[in-house]
Amino acid sequence: MLLITHRLASVRYADRIYVLDHSKFTEQGSHAALMALGGLYADLYTLQAAAYR
Repeated sequence: MLLITHRLASVRYADRIYVLDHSKFTEQGSHAALMALGGLYADLYTLQAAAYR
């Protein structure tokens, strides 16, 4: 299944996450790997999660 979303909580448990930035793939991996990378996905996930706290 392919899921395209801006709600990052929806992809947290996906096997593989691909991050698009200005039409280019910039990061890929699991949620844990992308959070550990500390890149765009981690920044956006943290920002979105803060809105629900």
